[in-house]
Amino acid sequence: MVRMSLHQIVIHEHSDQQFIFLKEEGGKRRFPIVIGIFEATVIDRKVRNFKPPRPMTHDLLVNVIESLGGEVQHVVVNKLEDNTFYAKLVVRQDGRVVEIDSRPSDAIAVASHTKVPIYVEEQVLDEVARADEA
Repeated sequence: MVRMSLHQIVIHEHSDQQFIFLKEEGGKRRFPIVIGIFEATVIDRKVRNFKPPRPMTHDLLVNVIESLGGEVQHVVVNKLEDNTFYAKLVVRQDGRVVEIDSRPSDAIAVASHTKVPIYVEEQVLDEVARADEA
């Protein structure tokens, strides 16, 4: 797995498609993921340390995980299939690791909330590079 950081959030208010860019920490590789306006706005607010008066959906998810004795360890973008990225939330609970299927936008929103690392599988980076070459 390659550690990445949230490099850029691109919000176009008049479009359904927004973009987040992940960039390899200490490296040059980066790539965009298309996400919805709601997810882009949530991530942008988290990055800017905006605190809503009541918990938003991603806050709720983190609160539920923590209330059940879990702790988000990291997120992983683990697959690219038919131009769709897949991700997992990796949670430790009672000494065991639980991997929860997630959309990358939701996983990255949770990572932004909890300040945990974002990883991308090397094979995903290879597939992105091949798609860019085509």
